[in-house]
Amino acid sequence: MTEFAKPTIEYSQLWPLLVVFGVACLGVLVEAFVPRSMRLLVQALLAVVGLGTALVGTVLVARALPELGDGAAYGNLAMEGSFALDGPTVFIWGLLLLFAIAGVLLFAERQLEGGVSAFAGQAAALPGTDAERKASTSGLDHTEVYPLLLFAVGGMMMFPASNDLLTMFVALEVLSLPLYLLCGLARRRRLLSQEAALKYFLLGAFSSGFFLYGVALVYGFAGSMQFAAINEAIRNDIGNRNLLLIGMGLLAVGLFFKVGAAPFQAWTPDVYQGAPTAVTAFMAAATKVAAFGAMLRLFYVAFGSDRWTWQPMMWVVAILTMVVGSVLAIAQSDVKRLLAYSAVAHTGFLLTGVLGVQATTDLAIGQLTSLQAVLFYLVTYGFATIGAFAIVTLVRDSGGEQTHLSRWVGLGKESPLVAGVFAFFLLAMAGIPLTSGFIGKWAVFSSALSAGAYPVVVVAVLSSVVAAFFYVRVIRLMYFQEPDARTVSVTRPSVLTASTIGVGAAVTLVLGIVPGPVLDLAGRAGEFIR
Repeated sequence: MTEFAKPTIEYSQLWPLLVVFGVACLGVLVEAFVPRSMRLLVQALLAVVGLGTALVGTVLVARALPELGDGAAYGNLAMEGSFALDGPTVFIWGLLLLFAIAGVLLFAERQLEGGVSAFAGQAAALPGTDAERKASTSGLDHTEVYPLLLFAVGGMMMFPASNDLLTMFVALEVLSLPLYLLCGLARRRRLLSQEAALKYFLLGAFSSGFFLYGVALVYGFAGSMQFAAINEAIRNDIGNRNLLLIGMGLLAVGLFFKVGAAPFQAWTPDVYQGAPTAVTAFMAAATKVAAFGAMLRLFYVAFGSDRWTWQPMMWVVAILTMVVGSVLAIAQSDVKRLLAYSAVAHTGFLLTGVLGVQATTDLAIGQLTSLQAVLFYLVTYGFATIGAFAIVTLVRDSGGEQTHLSRWVGLGKESPLVAGVFAFFLLAMAGIPLTSGFIGKWAVFSSALSAGAYPVVVVAVLSSVVAAFFYVRVIRLMYFQEPDARTVSVTRPSVLTASTIGVGAAVTLVLGIVPGPVLDLAGRAGEFIR
């Protein structure tokens, strides 16, 4: 008779993740027991304190991780090998928590909408009905958005830390389901918001199905879901290789959907446009960080021994993503859709970095590794994206946010500061020198060149030139076109949104001038443990 072995849970290493989930559950209780008039303050403070505590805990966990013998990586496995607590994990955790705190600040903004949030007063009320009008006029507010955000953040933290396929799938669903709900909660243009949520949900369900089928096939090949065991099975070529190839492709489909890579990017512009802009800002930055962390771990750890098999697929997807994102962005007349296709193009640039040189024991000192380059790019992209979408929330009229580019004409004369900061974010996304975007692109392109991916880098450079065109076009219409009667005004935000914009601009500027500390921090994160 087999004796039951009690599982070991390393609470001292997982407690930042547990704090996020615990505070999310506490937020659900707040909705049940705290009076409605006090819920906003309680939920916002609870979320900020919980995320701040988890951020401090992440730093403490990072400092306590043991160094492995090869000197190139440090960390250890937790939860019976289901989680890998290593340098890249804690780096991504810290970045996710910073973006989550910025998301909470944007969620809590009330000054722009005249004392109410950007979220629907009663999500269950049909648009245009008396119930919706009553909920809106009575000032009802969906404070459930804070625990939903926290649950999504918990799933995002699980995603890159997952060390087996089953845990990774659970993390994928935990981070996705709250986002589906958040995308459909816009107070204004509710039909567009609900359409975005439905599209995101349906396409997300399909991508999850692909991912789960890939899990089954890879398990059939390796006989295990642990990444180290899968890598060992590939190294020894012990299974049916057709199962491995098909399973690898299906897993890639699930992850490509989540990062918005072509040809699985169709949801991106619709969801970015229809979701509340605060949700779009949080989702655009945090989801990409979590998904790329998971992708790197899956392909570097589980499929690391079969690099020459998946690398051509990555070449094709990276090139297609950069071309689709850059070209289709030119035709956009809505600023949120333009930023959505910009995000698709940036996904292609990040995939270029994934193709770079991985860290090895014989790596030359000073060599920029693919992991280091991608982590740094995620930092630069995330802060610029959150700042840009926060600026979008300020341009409005009596009907709410105005995102059509024709309404942004002459914004430089109406509000030079807001237009200037937005132009700065656009220049950073274009990769102009003295911005963080330039250093980020240099990092991923250098890493890819070191690995011999010259065709991909050539396409990346050309796509950057095309992307610069539509970024400069927005700057031109803000500063060099005469406004007409339809020009909107810029609403003064509270300190919450202003702080988010200020931090985003400061990080974008500092990393463009002094990128060394963050590059070194990404380098000290080391490699994924196996």
